[in-house]
Amino acid sequence: MKKLVLIFSLMIITSLAFSQKSFYDFKVKDIDGKDFNLSSLKGKKVLVVNTASKCGNTPQYKDLESLYKEYGNQKFVIIGFPANNFGSQEPGTNTDIKTFCTANYGVTFPMMSKISVKGDDMAPLYKWLTSKQLNGVKDSEVKWNFQKYLIDEKGNLVDVVDPKVKPDDEKILSWIKK
Repeated sequence: MKKLVLIFSLMIITSLAFSQKSFYDFKVKDIDGKDFNLSSLKGKKVLVVNTASKCGNTPQYKDLESLYKEYGNQKFVIIGFPANNFGSQEPGTNTDIKTFCTANYGVTFPMMSKISVKGDDMAPLYKWLTSKQLNGVKDSEVKWNFQKYLIDEKGNLVDVVDPKVKPDDEKILSWIKK
């Protein structure tokens, strides 16, 4: 009986180890509806941020774009995920969002299709980002628009940064430069 329990336990542990995903195992849609394989970002640090066009934090687009222009060529990328989960602050279509970001903030970093970052219809990537059981690092809850997730060059979650923390905060800058 002990051998059977041991074998069963090892099978479960092995199964969990092989089912553990990394950031690179996800495919999403870009703002134009095209497939975007996150494995194309292997070897880069990635700042993932849920965005909204009608939020008090919306001016962070400017800071995000500045950060991307300064460090984007140094194995770093920002990916924006528009979401309408907080106060209906991202009501537009993908086309509306793309036009808004380009016209008002000159956004050149990759923007993805609008998703849900919370609730029953939460996107699979955000389930991974917010669940320690899935990401192996920590549980978190998306508190508001412009919450930031730091992903290392190997596709592992490193940390979560509060929505009010500006993209050019020393915590984020030191992580990029490290």
